[in-house]
Amino acid sequence: MKIRELLNQSKIIPVLELDDVATAPDLAKALCDGGATVLEITLRTPAAFDVMAAIKKSVPNAIVGAGTVNTEAQIERCKSLNLDFMVSPGLHSPLLKAALASGIPYLPGVSTASEVLAASYAGLDTLKFFPAVAAGGITMLKALHGPYGDIKFCPTGGINSDNCEEFLNLKNVICVGGSWIAPKALIQAQAWDDITALAKSASL
Repeated sequence: MKIRELLNQSKIIPVLELDDVATAPDLAKALCDGGATVLEITLRTPAAFDVMAAIKKSVPNAIVGAGTVNTEAQIERCKSLNLDFMVSPGLHSPLLKAALASGIPYLPGVSTASEVLAASYAGLDTLKFFPAVAAGGITMLKALHGPYGDIKFCPTGGINSDNCEEFLNLKNVICVGGSWIAPKALIQAQAWDDITALAKSASL
């Protein structure tokens, strides 16, 4: 499955920073029950790969991807876990080459017109726009639509319940990513029903 097909399955992508392997499957199930089935687990904690393995094993309907993929070694770990997709915060030629060779659907981050062009030359038509709000937000995405009308973006960074609809209404936005659907306080409280409710609300 290509990255655009994958992202089409959920217009809100929870971006999760998790360090508790034991409760990760419960969180993933709560999000999936609310319609947020595409989950990005950032590689910002030592437990991230174990978390993804636990979710893959216990929640078969979850589409599990690694975020903050910055090295070729991390790509190899993603391959060993048979992850569904990978996300990077930026665009780097050697990493891009390794990611494409891995066969795993890949979403590199861009924030400039030049980076979009470089990604396009590599054959990619779906990109992460990061950090979305800091990099120009709605105005920048509208500007990029002119010269790059065939490119779709997943804005991440500064997206929340107040501005997500404005981003989703743009012609070149396929989905958005953010952490507001599963805030740390609710995860720590194991408030799974509340997280399911947030996911349902965001998926409407």
